[in-house]
Amino acid sequence: MTSRAAKIDRLAQTAVRPPDPEGDSDDGSSAGVSLAASAWRRLRRNPVFLTGATVIGLFVLLALIAPLIAPHDPGLRLLEDQVSRARNEIPPGQPGHPMGGDQYGRDFFSRMLLGSQQTLMVALLATVIGLGGGLVLGTLAGAFGGWVDTLVMRIVDVMLSIPSLLLAVSIGALFAEQTQFTVILAVAIVQIPIFARLLRGTMLGVRESDHVLAARSLGVKSRSIVFRHILPNSLGPVIVQSTLVLAIAILDAAALSFLGLGAADDAIPEWGQMLGNAQDFFDSQPHLAFWPAGCIIVVALGFTLMGESMREALDPRQRR
Repeated sequence: MTSRAAKIDRLAQTAVRPPDPEGDSDDGSSAGVSLAASAWRRLRRNPVFLTGATVIGLFVLLALIAPLIAPHDPGLRLLEDQVSRARNEIPPGQPGHPMGGDQYGRDFFSRMLLGSQQTLMVALLATVIGLGGGLVLGTLAGAFGGWVDTLVMRIVDVMLSIPSLLLAVSIGALFAEQTQFTVILAVAIVQIPIFARLLRGTMLGVRESDHVLAARSLGVKSRSIVFRHILPNSLGPVIVQSTLVLAIAILDAAALSFLGLGAADDAIPEWGQMLGNAQDFFDSQPHLAFWPAGCIIVVALGFTLMGESMREALDPRQRR
């Protein structure tokens, strides 16, 4: 059985791929290259991908170093004596507080920096949980087929029939106490059917490929075929989709926080939460909403640009 598995592994690795028109060898002759290598050649010259990757790189770097460069504790009301609720005034920019304070006298610049870290954490955890749930359901449907496939896909269809934001709001409202974890869980559950349907469709296509049919003809066990050949070769589109889902997760988490379904304790800032807290000051202090909203839009756009570029580069039809 070991020799049979080795033969299938070699067959999968040496499967014939269409030649890449850009895949010239060093001596000038045309040579076939892998899909990943061809995609990378396209991506590294794609200004859209480079723009998105730059935005995401700066965002991740900022989130990592935010605790080190934030000048003040985001929960301390250092400028509370300059807040006038009667005249709807908040502390302006001043030495030590370049962006002034918020409606409670907390340093706005420090809250923006630390908010990037919380926003990244919410988006990543929600995407990872949604990806994990989608992998389980998609693998069950794509590997077993039959009534298992029918049952899983009907559940997925029901979840997809509900608008994502409405479903996230409904899930978030089920919890008696709103925390950061409830936001993550609500956003993650919304993403599960997206990953499940995509993985299931990809696995159905890979299941009919030559190396899988050869494995069956050699008597390789079904479990080995699924986990060694079908599933690994089906993860590419799912991984690319996870990049796009990160953008959706950021927007959904911000929407939940804006609607009051985010963490009740705002001592630890998050951009969506800051945007929700600023809605009573749109007319007099628009910058309280402008900066978190602008950051959310730019970061979501960065993930979208990078994800769409990766999806186009990995599309075999684009290789012609």
